[in-house]
Amino acid sequence: MRHKVILDPAFRRMDEIFHPDDLARLHAACEVVWGKDELMPPELIERECRDAFAIVTTRWRYGELADLPKLRAILEVGGRHPSPAAIDYDYCRANGIRVLSCAPAFGPMVAEMALGMAIDTAREITAGHEAFRSGDEKYLWDGNVDTFTLYGETVGFIGFGGLGQCLKPLIEPFGCHLLAYDPWRTEQFLEDHGAEPVSLDDLLSRARVIFVLAIPSIENRAQIGARELALIRRDAVFVLMSRSHVVDFDALTKALLEGRFRAAIDVFPQEPMPTDHPIRQAPNVVLSAHRAGSIVGDSNLIGRLVVDDLEAMAKGLPPWHMQAAEPEIVARLP
Repeated sequence: MRHKVILDPAFRRMDEIFHPDDLARLHAACEVVWGKDELMPPELIERECRDAFAIVTTRWRYGELADLPKLRAILEVGGRHPSPAAIDYDYCRANGIRVLSCAPAFGPMVAEMALGMAIDTAREITAGHEAFRSGDEKYLWDGNVDTFTLYGETVGFIGFGGLGQCLKPLIEPFGCHLLAYDPWRTEQFLEDHGAEPVSLDDLLSRARVIFVLAIPSIENRAQIGARELALIRRDAVFVLMSRSHVVDFDALTKALLEGRFRAAIDVFPQEPMPTDHPIRQAPNVVLSAHRAGSIVGDSNLIGRLVVDDLEAMAKGLPPWHMQAAEPEIVARLP
């Protein structure tokens, strides 16, 4: 008998996350219930979930785990593990329920965008384009007074998880000296990956390019505040790619309006941002509307990971592709 899988990915669309070939593999391996862009109706949840082997979802809305005796996996396709307020992780561990996140699917897309935004800001590509459109362009040397290349620069990674490890090989051809701050990694781990382990203050004061790549936790909310931002070199580029949770965004906005350093930002504390928010007027800033991890076609990697791991679990094998909810990590999730 095939395992029953509840496929309820809204807010995501089915064609956004599943290539037709992967969806066919899923239907071949499991009995799929729902599988539509709209939220699964509550009455269908009540009728079908009790026999579910796995639930694929963006948020938990399926009642008490104790009422789902056959459940063995929760596969989230939103981008991060559910909050402990939503999922009883202790119950999951005690009852053999794996909680898996599709976060690894976003690493390549976001890493490429991070590199692109860093180069754009360092070389003033967008600024030069806007100057040209307004007739204020400067040619040759005059147009490069404040620009720099990444070659041989000191680059800092705040956070060295999956995203940082996707970005590192993209940075390597530039011959940069890599600094890394990540309290969730050992110094030996960082050194083994070619990074110099440093404190947050050391990284902010030394790096010419700073990538903020850390996932949100109860410990790092607004960890980079006014004091920390004041340590950043005036000739540096600050690239905010992970959740804005890590940064005091008001303090960052103030520093950028004062022209303290340059920045590239893809994530914001409120999305969409108010049209009158002052960050929109900050000089020397490249802004992106949380676009780094939303590419048509590339997002199908989410479905590929889901199906790969469901196929494995249906055969009695462990999942290898999605990110497992480690107790030491999920205990720190906000």
